[in-house]
Amino acid sequence: MYDDDELKLIDPDVEFDDPLDHIDPVGEAAEDPQYDAEEMLLLLDSPQAQQRMLAARAFCELEEPRAIPRLIELLQDTCPLVRVSTAYALGRNCSDAAIAPLIAQLHDWNGYVRKGIVWALGNSHTPAALTPLIDALKTDIPAVRLWAASALAQMVNVNYETVVAAIPPIIEVMRRDPIAAVRSNCAWAVGQLCRELPSNVVYATAIDALIETFAEENDLGVREDARTAILNVGDPRGLQIIEELEQDGWF
Repeated sequence: MYDDDELKLIDPDVEFDDPLDHIDPVGEAAEDPQYDAEEMLLLLDSPQAQQRMLAARAFCELEEPRAIPRLIELLQDTCPLVRVSTAYALGRNCSDAAIAPLIAQLHDWNGYVRKGIVWALGNSHTPAALTPLIDALKTDIPAVRLWAASALAQMVNVNYETVVAAIPPIIEVMRRDPIAAVRSNCAWAVGQLCRELPSNVVYATAIDALIETFAEENDLGVREDARTAILNVGDPRGLQIIEELEQDGWF
């Protein structure tokens, strides 16, 4: 659906770095916020794109409900740099009102924007994010697919039904995606979701997929991530198979 070259249309080293690199985990406030919320609220309406981007980035760190309506509007800003920062800001300032606009903006031509939206949808912890995240995992460019896998792991914070629905498409991509890093993130995501499942058919299918990836994957890094996922889950059958394969000199 999307062209890998689209991420080259903006040089991130020259024009912006990824706001995600500077965001504390959701739920952890910065010890000393470097931005004044009142000032940043005003800058969201600046006629200068650089100022709007600065303000949106500030709300990647600040949690301020008053910013949400304007941030939603800025998802359609003409400047992609503003849209990128706005997506991450809405990931920090989660709101039910932002879910539909975020999903709608997943058609954005810019891959950095879609990556930020995927991150925000994962942090939203809502069932409504499941289908668009699965679609992104299956059809988008590698950088976005990678983050979609991580975002789908956040379904553990939604409900059992959503976890069950998320696992099959992640397994599918873990088996067939041409990019090793995407397959690795899928293995990690499957492991995260398995930790919240009872011992049932869905759980057993997921463990089988991780075992298969560990035993048959050609990429060493993906095999290691599948192995780590099994170890973290602590599944007895998976641990036994890992031990047997390692004794036979497989890994």
